[in-house]
Amino acid sequence: MSNILILMADQLRAAALPAYGNPVAKTPHIDSLADRSVLFDSAYCNTPLCAPSRAVLMSGRLPSGTGVYDNAAELPADVPTFAHYLRQAGYRCILAGKMHFCGPDQLHGFEERLTTDIYPADFGWTPDWTRPEERPDWYHNMDSVTLAGPCVRTNQTDFDEEVVFAARRRLFDIVRGNDRRPFCMVVSLTHPHDPFVIPRPWWDRYEGVAIDAPRAVIPPERMDPHSRRLRHVYALDAQPVTEAEIMAARRAYYGAVSFVDDQVGAMLETLDQAGLRDDTIVMLLADHGEMLGDHGLWYKMSFLEGAARVPLLISVPGRFRPHRVAAPASLADILPTLAEIAGDGRAPDYAAPLDGSSLLPWLDGADEDRTVLGEYLAEGVVAPMVAIRRGMRKFIHTPTDPDQLFDLATNPDETRNLAGDATLAASFRAEVAARWDIPALHQAVLASQRRRHLVSAALRRGAFHSWDYQPFEDAGERYIRNHMKLDDLEAAARFPRVAPAAS
Repeated sequence: MSNILILMADQLRAAALPAYGNPVAKTPHIDSLADRSVLFDSAYCNTPLCAPSRAVLMSGRLPSGTGVYDNAAELPADVPTFAHYLRQAGYRCILAGKMHFCGPDQLHGFEERLTTDIYPADFGWTPDWTRPEERPDWYHNMDSVTLAGPCVRTNQTDFDEEVVFAARRRLFDIVRGNDRRPFCMVVSLTHPHDPFVIPRPWWDRYEGVAIDAPRAVIPPERMDPHSRRLRHVYALDAQPVTEAEIMAARRAYYGAVSFVDDQVGAMLETLDQAGLRDDTIVMLLADHGEMLGDHGLWYKMSFLEGAARVPLLISVPGRFRPHRVAAPASLADILPTLAEIAGDGRAPDYAAPLDGSSLLPWLDGADEDRTVLGEYLAEGVVAPMVAIRRGMRKFIHTPTDPDQLFDLATNPDETRNLAGDATLAASFRAEVAARWDIPALHQAVLASQRRRHLVSAALRRGAFHSWDYQPFEDAGERYIRNHMKLDDLEAAARFPRVAPAAS
């Protein structure tokens, strides 16, 4: 069985990468990986928000199936994840970095977790659909754009550098150790997530570079209702941004993309140094995209391309030839794909229903169409929003707003809504009605929000016990200690090992 290395970025839009046609970004390491990979041109997150999207990645199930509706919802501990399936198949499963698990289970099948998370594990970020006019102080605002620019240090660089250091060290520990199980390691960064600030080495990488402007900017009065609500959610109407601030934010975002590229390069270099590259499957993906000013919007929380389309590169040395796949794919497909890779093409006996399917046929060259489903159940909506992407068409429905239907072949910027054409929209509307019980889902979300608001408030009374993951490290077993034989220790820690000198 091959090792598996999953490199994950946060809020990385596919359109920000040269491998997907971007003319501005500087990402030589990702470019090189793309040249050796099967590249999915139309890969999507199934829900454009951090925690629920990652829950889909882990479980292969949509939010309606797990209850992970938003950034403060718990993935139940009895929901099987790809880490559970891979451990059953004999893998050593390791997580370094962000996964935004909420609740007491902070492993969800991983055997090892090398770092804590950058985001809280409690229920404090629960939305409230009964009060959509209120803006809690944990919502995004436009400071990320108005204060964009270079810096010396950030919370995010501290986190990501810790993540990559811990992951690289563990890879060397693996090749120096005696555990011969294959590994699945997830290395999950928080860049290029806003705020749009980046240290000088990456900001300066774009000195004199012509930064591209946002596409298809739509005046607020012409926006669809969901987009107008999003402007309220992150206070864009109350805190308008200038053209100079927009361009500084985009430059900083590209700088953060280059920062991610450097971390990808460091991880791939470590595979080479450890002699693991030829026996390691490498995946590169993101939890969702970033609007970056397109359509006059920022951040995510939308099924428009900028927020929902993500990179997906899969490199399998010696097995699948590099090529591009046009058929839609999604993060819900990762679990069955990994499970079948671990089973050498055989699917396990899945213990729970899946909303995705294996991508192995498309890795092997299939060109049949596929369907991707989406659900959005967090801030910025007041009822469930669902989406269907099939062929080159995308249909978006929520009962409070007019439907949206886009033909991405003729209108990639999604500026022409075709939902008024009864012939084109009828089959999608019928499919939505058949697939989802939206009134029941609406009530389930409201009930979950109410429970979590009560639990969160109650747990803040008296002594508070954190669910945030605390990495354990036994200092008594690190480096050099007196209960260890020094020569044996130094020999075991050296890589590559050398034969002792002849006496």
